[in-house]
Amino acid sequence: MNHQAIYNTHPNVVSIDDTAGAMDAQGNAVTIDQVAYDAEVSRLEAEHAATQYRRDRAEAYASIADQLDMRYWDSVNGTTTWADHIAAVKAAHPKP
Repeated sequence: MNHQAIYNTHPNVVSIDDTAGAMDAQGNAVTIDQVAYDAEVSRLEAEHAATQYRRDRAEAYASIADQLDMRYWDSVNGTTTWADHIAAVKAAHPKP
């Protein structure tokens, strides 16, 4: 079950157990509206796919320490190592 989709579509749900199901604050079972749930799962999946480039970029960027070192040496040497690195990551993982 996609718990976030249930929480988003059923505001009275306070806990979810994959075996027992969704429960309200009093511990009563909440009946899931399958149509609303399916639509929300689709929306969440589309949102996740649309932002995949962000996660890919985060993995591809050099560490902050390495980027700071690049910027320092660029200022000392008049080079563009840091800007080149950023541009390469952005080109490899473009926004949709």
